Amino acid sequence: GRLNADNARFLLLAVLIVLYMLCGAAVFSAIELPTEREAKERWEERLENFTRRHNLSRAELRRFLREYEEASVAGIRVDDIRPRWDFTGAFYFVGTVVSTIGFGMTTPATVGGKIFLIFYGLIGCAGTILFFNLFLERLITVIAYVMKSCHERQLRRKGVLPHNGRRGSGTSEVDSLAGWKPSVYYVMLILCVASLIISCCASAMYTPIEGWSYFDSLYFCFVAFSTIGFGDLVSSQNIKYESQGLYRFGNFVFILMGVCCIYSLFNVISIVIKQSINWILKKLDCRCCHRCQRKLFRSRRNVVMPGNVRSRRNISIETDVVNESDTDGRRLSGEMISMKDFLASNKVSLAIMQKQLSETANGYPRQMNSNSKQNGFSGGVGALAIMNNRLAETSVDR
Repeated sequence: GRLNADNARFLLLAVLIVLYMLCGAAVFSAIELPTEREAKERWEERLENFTRRHNLSRAELRRFLREYEEASVAGIRVDDIRPRWDFTGAFYFVGTVVSTIGFGMTTPATVGGKIFLIFYGLIGCAGTILFFNLFLERLITVIAYVMKSCHERQLRRKGVLPHNGRRGSGTSEVDSLAGWKPSVYYVMLILCVASLIISCCASAMYTPIEGWSYFDSLYFCFVAFSTIGFGDLVSSQNIKYESQGLYRFGNFVFILMGVCCIYSLFNVISIVIKQSINWILKKLDCRCCHRCQRKLFRSRRNVVMPGNVRSRRNISIETDVVNESDTDGRRLSGEMISMKDFLASNKVSLAIMQKQLSETANGYPRQMNSNSKQNGFSGGVGALAIMNNRLAETSVDR
C-alpha cells in the first residue's frame, strides 16, 4: 500500500512536470518565435544585398559563413577576447564544469580533452554536489540559530523568559521553548531574500564592467546561479578589464555564493512542492479508491486492520518514529493503507525538516543508529539526507 502510494505521488509529480514543460514551451514559443522570424527575414535581406553589392554567389557566401561558424566554435571571434585556454581561462572553464553551469562558450576540441572531461567532470560534479549539500546543512544551522535567538528575544519582551544572561537555569525557559519549531517557510523566505541580495549586488558589479543593462545582469545571475548556463551572456570574457584581478575574484565569489544559495533554496522549495503534491492527492482521493480498499479488506480475513485514523491526524515531530514504525509494520504484513493514512505519514518530511531546525538551534545531540554511525554525513538536510536515509533503510546487517 505504501509502495502504491509512493508510485502515485511519483506519477503525479511526473505528470505535473510534463504539463509545466508544455505550458512553458507554449509561452516561450508565443513570445520568442515572432522575434526569431523577424531576425531571419532581416538576415536574408542582408545576405541578398551583400551578394548583389559584391557580385558573389549565394553558395560561396554560405560556404564562407559555415567556415566562420567552425572558427567560432573553436573560440575565434571578430572582436578581441581573451585566450580561452590559458590558465585563467581553463580555470574558469573547470569552474563551470564542476558547478554544472556549463556556459558552452569554451568546450574541448581535442579527443584527449573530451575523454579527460568525462572522468574529470564525473568526480568534480559529485564532489561539488557534496559540498553544496554540506553547505546547505551548515546554512540551515545558522538560520535556525538566528531564528531561535529572535524567538527568545520576543519571549523576553513578553516577560515569559528572564532578562538575565543565564540560559537553562530553570524549567520555565525549557517549557517556553519546548514546543517551538523554526518554520520551513521562514527558511525559504530568508533564502529568497539572501539570493535576491546577492543577485542585486552582483548585477551592480556586472552592469558597468561588462556593459550590460541591469536587467540583463539580473538575468545572467539567475541563469548562472541556478546552473542553467545558457551561454548567451558570460562574464569575464573580455581581453582586459579595469582592476582585472579584483574583478575576477569578485566574479568568482559572487558565482560561488549565488550557486550555494540558489541550490539551498531549490532544496527547501522542493519540500514545499512535496506538500503541495500531497494536498493535490488529498483532493484527488475519490470514493472508488476507498471502495477498492474495502473490497480488498473484506476478501482478506487474517489481516491486521488499520488503526484509528483519527489518532493519526494530529502528527507531531515527537510521534514521527511511532508513525513510521506503524507504517513499516503494515507494509511488512502486506496490508494496504488508506489515502488518509498515506497523507498523514507524508507530513513527516516537513516535520523532519522542522525537527532538524529545532535540534540545530537548541544544540541537541542527534540520535544515530548503527547504520548512521558508519556514515559521517548522515542526519544532513536536503538531497544528501534523502540519499543517506534511503541507504540506511535498505542496508542489511551481515
